[in-house]
Amino acid sequence: MILYVHYAKNKRKEDNMQKLIRAVVNIFPKPIRDLYYKYEEKWLYLFFGVLTTVVSFVSAGVAKSLLENAGMGKSAVSNLSTVISWICAVTFAYVTNRLWVFDSKAHGVKELTAEAASFYGGRVFTLLAEMAIMWLGYSLIGINYWITKVAANVIVLILNYVISKVFVFRNREAAPEKINE
Repeated sequence: MILYVHYAKNKRKEDNMQKLIRAVVNIFPKPIRDLYYKYEEKWLYLFFGVLTTVVSFVSAGVAKSLLENAGMGKSAVSNLSTVISWICAVTFAYVTNRLWVFDSKAHGVKELTAEAASFYGGRVFTLLAEMAIMWLGYSLIGINYWITKVAANVIVLILNYVISKVFVFRNREAAPEKINE
């Protein structure tokens, strides 16, 4: 319900964001513009993916600092900071992916709930992958926290695009029926 109201209220903002992005792209020379428009969805995913990574890193850093100051061990710091950053980043990613990357057509509480559930469900898989990478790299092997976090996020970014494209924001419109000749 909240997402539906948010979507309806922010439809104009969505249009403004698209206008802003296109205005910036149109500053570039024609070959670069053509390249952008040919792969627009992938460029937008990459752009918002970088912003999502910033949200993830900032929230992970704050959580890591607070948890370490609370005297928690490496394993607890690794797991809890990853979960906290995941919640923040996935929420940001859902909104940006829905509105600007994949231009979701889902409307109504039922459709939005199903879409959000599949988005968060797919992200649970990549959360587990990120937690395994963080545990292996940081907790077990002892690689620097931030180096491990960057490597994990690159892998997660790629997995998330595939999951979003194939399972969450796929084109749900029915294919036109063939006319028998």
